[in-house]
Amino acid sequence: MSKKEDQAWGFATRAVRAGQRRTSEGEQSEPIFTTSSFVFADAEEAAERFSGRQPGNIYSRFTNPTVNAFERRLAALEGGQSCVATASGMAAILATCMALLETGDRLLVANGVFGSTMVLFDNYLSRFGIEIERLPLTDLSAWEAAIDSRTRMLFIETPANPLAEVADIAAFAELAHRHDCQLVVDNTVATAALQRPLALGADIVVLSATKYIDGQGRCVGGAVVGSQETVGEAVLGFLRTAGTSMSPFNGWVFLKGLETLSLRMQAHSRNALALAEWLAAQSQIEHVYYAGLPTHPQHLLARQQQEGFGGLVAFDVPGGQAGAWRFIDATQLLSVTANLGDTRTTITHPATTTHGRLTAEARATAGIGDGLVRVAVGLEDVRDLQTDLQRGLDALENIVS
Repeated sequence: MSKKEDQAWGFATRAVRAGQRRTSEGEQSEPIFTTSSFVFADAEEAAERFSGRQPGNIYSRFTNPTVNAFERRLAALEGGQSCVATASGMAAILATCMALLETGDRLLVANGVFGSTMVLFDNYLSRFGIEIERLPLTDLSAWEAAIDSRTRMLFIETPANPLAEVADIAAFAELAHRHDCQLVVDNTVATAALQRPLALGADIVVLSATKYIDGQGRCVGGAVVGSQETVGEAVLGFLRTAGTSMSPFNGWVFLKGLETLSLRMQAHSRNALALAEWLAAQSQIEHVYYAGLPTHPQHLLARQQQEGFGGLVAFDVPGGQAGAWRFIDATQLLSVTANLGDTRTTITHPATTTHGRLTAEARATAGIGDGLVRVAVGLEDVRDLQTDLQRGLDALENIVS
């Protein structure tokens, strides 16, 4: 099917059928092309392919039919012209920055982005003379004041992991374009099933396919989606040389994951909302962070730009780290792991896991307190999840904040 036909379909149809190119075997399900290289008809065809004058497969580091099918389908879902699949979500961010930034540029980033993203920016991009400045996600005036002639990129994650802060993507896009900057949005937590940043004006979407796109905690991968010029040429050019590539098998798993993404994201959202409402009613819980709650400061914005509130719920418990660890260790059903987006509900302590490599000051700036617990709500029966979390609540008895 052509890209034009893909875009005419509804989201669910695109998730199942977009990007597929059947071989002469007539397969119903896309095959896995487990080959490192491809054979050319003759030396001239090889030269034409390598030069880019003729389209076609060259080497699986950057042209593999299975991975390409995943890229076409995800581009159709996100509404982008081009997609580049990568070895991980972090590889997607690295490829984007290395392809589009250079020495002397400034990158403005939200305080609450994923911990490894911040470490990448602070510890590694800064070595190449790229200046990093952190700003509050919800204070657009601070971003306006921070932009100068060297600013090239605004990087935000919305909804943010783990505090569920929500940025006004359209307002960020207007600000970025008015100052000749590119807006990059990490769409890992919402995915295209709940939010499409490109339609709201963002230039680039990055995400970890490891999370909800896979949906069952099996594979690691990432993706960058945007225009043909920016992603299909610049980012692909970096990946072709640097080799931050997705494997064919992982590409096939993610391709299958996209087929049920919409159904799963709605189910994650329903379960998370029910759990957030239950947690908010518990006297031992100090605060619940979930944009689906009317008490959330960006609740109305989330309702406006998202088609669901996602599966991440975070909350503060008394007793700091000791209280949080006691709560987590008392659960029996939930998986104690930092991954998210799984059918199985997971629980973690962000201050010592996902954001543990940040300084105490950086964690405080990002709002990651020692008593914060994050639950990535899966697809189990909500009553069973409540029963398990009640064990955590019972363990907090006699804890004084």
